[in-house]
Amino acid sequence: MVYDALEATIYISVRTITIPGVEKMSASFDSNGGRNQNDTNVSSERRVLEGHTRPCEECGAVDWSLDATRGEVTCNSCGLVVEENVLDPGAEWTQRDRGEDRSRVGAPMTYTLADRGLNTTIDVRDLNTGAASRHGISSQSRREWRRRRIIDERSKTRKSRERNLVKANQFIRDRSQLPTALQEEVARLYRRLSDKGYVTGRSIAGVAAACTYLVAREENVPRQIPDIAEQFSIEEKELSRLIRQVSRMLNMHSISSPDQYIDPFMSKLELAPSMRSQVQHLWSVIKPHEDVWQGKKPMGVAAALIYKACNESGSPRTQSEICSIANVSEVTLRGLLRLIEGLLAKLGEGSQQ
Repeated sequence: MVYDALEATIYISVRTITIPGVEKMSASFDSNGGRNQNDTNVSSERRVLEGHTRPCEECGAVDWSLDATRGEVTCNSCGLVVEENVLDPGAEWTQRDRGEDRSRVGAPMTYTLADRGLNTTIDVRDLNTGAASRHGISSQSRREWRRRRIIDERSKTRKSRERNLVKANQFIRDRSQLPTALQEEVARLYRRLSDKGYVTGRSIAGVAAACTYLVAREENVPRQIPDIAEQFSIEEKELSRLIRQVSRMLNMHSISSPDQYIDPFMSKLELAPSMRSQVQHLWSVIKPHEDVWQGKKPMGVAAALIYKACNESGSPRTQSEICSIANVSEVTLRGLLRLIEGLLAKLGEGSQQ
């Protein structure tokens, strides 16, 4: 040991750190890379880890530490790294549910299940004959587990609100035809309405359909009211009324833009992809003139643009054909065409040839 009352020099690998005014020992190395003869007692404190109880092969100290961030086991005395990529047995710190506690075990919570996925479910597929045989379950045990599964399912839906959530989530998963992430948002919106007491006395399918329409509109994946009404087996007038009520309650007022319907309509009409540039050109011309199209049905404006582009490109479609896709009347279509053609004539524009 070499002591100095004014300063201490600590050699760690090839770096030198000088700490003035502190009395410390120096574990110095000689010029040949070996330890000094005087440096015989490296550390009086013994720190061991699981699997690391032997002295360090570099300096002879038993002073191990685990860096959980880097996943490394190192010697505190000389800095030698003896193990890398150590697995962390602690909680998985993954933010999945936007909560304060990010630790979790198992699958993330989801609004598409009535219990948000917190309960354990006995899968019926594990109780069929083939799976049960592979797991070595006898027929008597299989009958017993089926009985337990029924009791378990009933115990989770004792309250009417929980049963309604199960039914609504089933509607959303089976009939919304939305991506999984948007189904999650629809289920969350439905749960908010249920917590406010709005669902009581109203159709579960109707409220779920209204939530589906509003989420699709907010995420720029527009769905037409007739299509959603057919998917959820409810009347269009009833769905429109529920959409107005829910949008007012949750302050989700927004206006769809006509260009959001161009691609779906063109797909249903089976138009060539090259036609899209012509329709988009027409839309880019009339878009700044909001007095022409603002306040009109966005589906009707999109239908008028497609009809005009088709006629000018040499592949015309009938008004009835386009109106059946856009769910607007031919009178509405012709009125919008007159407005658009009047504006284009005033500007001297046409579709992009």
